[in-house]
Amino acid sequence: MKEGTRVHPENRLSQNQVEIIHKATLSLLEDPGITCTNQKAAQLYKNAGCTVSQGEGEEAWQVRFPKNMVEQTLEKVPPKVILGARNPANRLVLDARVPRLYFGTGSETNIYLSADMDEFQSRKYPSQTLSYPVFSQERGSVRHLCQSAKLCNSLSNVDFFIRNINIQDEDINPDNKDVNVFMASLMYMTKHVQAGLVKEERLEDVLKLAEIVAGGPEQFRENPLISFITCVIKSPLQMLKDTTSKLISIAQKGIPVVLSSSPQGGSTAPIQEEGMVAQINAEILAGIILAQIVNPGTPVLYGAVPVRARLDTLHDFYGIPEFIHYNMDCIQMARHYGIPCYSSAGVGDAKVPGLQATIDKVFSQLRVASAGPPYIHYSVGLLDKTNIFCPLQAVLDEAQIGMIRGILRQPSFGQEDQEEMLKDIRKVLGSKMKLFAKQIRKARRKGLISPPYPFESHDSEDKVFLKAYKKLQEILSGPDEKLDEDSIDAVYNQVPGILPKERFKIQ
Repeated sequence: MKEGTRVHPENRLSQNQVEIIHKATLSLLEDPGITCTNQKAAQLYKNAGCTVSQGEGEEAWQVRFPKNMVEQTLEKVPPKVILGARNPANRLVLDARVPRLYFGTGSETNIYLSADMDEFQSRKYPSQTLSYPVFSQERGSVRHLCQSAKLCNSLSNVDFFIRNINIQDEDINPDNKDVNVFMASLMYMTKHVQAGLVKEERLEDVLKLAEIVAGGPEQFRENPLISFITCVIKSPLQMLKDTTSKLISIAQKGIPVVLSSSPQGGSTAPIQEEGMVAQINAEILAGIILAQIVNPGTPVLYGAVPVRARLDTLHDFYGIPEFIHYNMDCIQMARHYGIPCYSSAGVGDAKVPGLQATIDKVFSQLRVASAGPPYIHYSVGLLDKTNIFCPLQAVLDEAQIGMIRGILRQPSFGQEDQEEMLKDIRKVLGSKMKLFAKQIRKARRKGLISPPYPFESHDSEDKVFLKAYKKLQEILSGPDEKLDEDSIDAVYNQVPGILPKERFKIQ
């Protein structure tokens, strides 16, 4: 399994503030509760001890959660979730009790932003030229999703892959989208794969595909190389009919699932920190409780995706301190309940790679990661909020994540290292050169020496984009870890709706 990066989590909230949020959450779940538009879910809640009343003339039920029922049900949630992978060495252990960082992709972007390097000449000094990327927008497709999977599989600081391209090919429709999303992802990805589910009816086909890739049903149960995201909540405090049905079906299978909520502070949630966190906490816990009612012990992730509204347009706003505050608080609340947290960082508002994108991303990547969430999505390649995926930006982000891992790396020495350290210092002080060069090799073997920024320049020209672009081209044109042909043939024989093989070719 992947080791991840162990951290000592930074707590933004005091213990008293955690209790305030917890009590406010219980109060919200009891009054007004959750408006549920799924009759089956409403009945399940009622059978479990909730007070359920039907709205007049509406297919909606008001579900109120007793405090004792909430606390007893949350005790059934596993504190540890294992996410499998086609390559077992890439499996992840998400443990709410052991803060360990994993970074990955996220969102389902409509636009694929490709880049080409071009030469620009100075007007004032014609002999001087500058290499700079020129960007072009393309509509997301199966081919783009395959390219993205291959790229992210090759980036060592990307630990998991959430489908990040909305495949919009003309022959993609709701009936075949799910199987083709997972096929494109698993075709080139040896790490964990996660996505939403468009049609509940295709769940069995998706699971059949995953079982074939895993080597069989039993192997898939031991190594669940896919999982699902369910956005069951429409903020504020409303449960959606369609997505709730999907959650029930996924929970019945015991597949790892994210219970996600994404309220917008200032529109669909309070803009104040405590109000936002209490509301999103109530929304996520309502979904987690349903999963445990359906199948006690279902492996779930606390899916925190809080954002803030721009006050001028009411669009989502990511490159601001409140986005960081909300997410750090949610991480702490998830840890309070002993539930692994699916958190958000590394997304901003810039539309192209550059200084603004770097500032937006690095601050949230570093600060949110310092809170110790085990699963950080949105962290690779996103631009223009969650509307654009850019491969060049993904390469830049991966390098930044490597530096963040180094910053958050915990000291590893103990009492047993003291004598050796003192011996080394005294030995150097007694030498002629008085240099510690020989000790570098030992520290490097222990992984205690951080490498330089991989795209650093050694002259007066900033060559970050150029060097990142060259790395991107090397990855996309180089070898891959494509799914073996026998497995591909088995998928085509047993799973309906997969597009022809040539559609999954990268070039």
